[in-house]
Amino acid sequence: MSRALGITAVPGIRVGHATDEEGITGCTVILCEGGAVVGVDQRGGAPGTRETDLLRPLHLVEHVHAVLLAGGSAYGLDAASGVMRWLEERGVGFDVGVGVVPIVPAAILFDLDLGDPAARPDAAMGYAACQAASTDPVAEGCVGAGTGAQVGRLLGPAFACKAGLGSAAMGCAWLRSLSSTRWATWWRRTGRSWPGRGSRRTESSLPAR
Repeated sequence: MSRALGITAVPGIRVGHATDEEGITGCTVILCEGGAVVGVDQRGGAPGTRETDLLRPLHLVEHVHAVLLAGGSAYGLDAASGVMRWLEERGVGFDVGVGVVPIVPAAILFDLDLGDPAARPDAAMGYAACQAASTDPVAEGCVGAGTGAQVGRLLGPAFACKAGLGSAAMGCAWLRSLSSTRWATWWRRTGRSWPGRGSRRTESSLPAR
């Protein structure tokens, strides 16, 4: 398996991005039309998600057909509707007898204060990401959901650093990962400083456990 492929090294997985470079936002879709068992580790004080409750064990639906990551804060969850439409047009989804319901868990990040706050991933952008999906090596960095991703925001937006999107796949058990990073350590190398206190790492500002 080629590490360069990232998550698309896993058979049956395709990834597509839709990017708004002017608005500085976007979305990324991971298509698994044959169905895949997915888990979620939800963290943070203000999560924005859709359909992630379905990923808990013992629920009726055991497989998902796509996963969406998007910018745009809670507005960006609308992009999942476009992914559902794309899958439904191809007959992909959970069979409910009178049709199919595509299962598309989604999660967003906050990027409204980086670019145009009125530019948000929508259903059309989610559909476009599906159209662009392929098994090619995953484009990483400031693309798709990573377009407006930032890290180090604990001390406020003025002290944030640009982040992006990354992908990996490893091991014979096919451990797969694709994520857009928002929160991380405050890096001294940015040259920015905390007013009156000099450079400081985010972790040193957190309360002791």
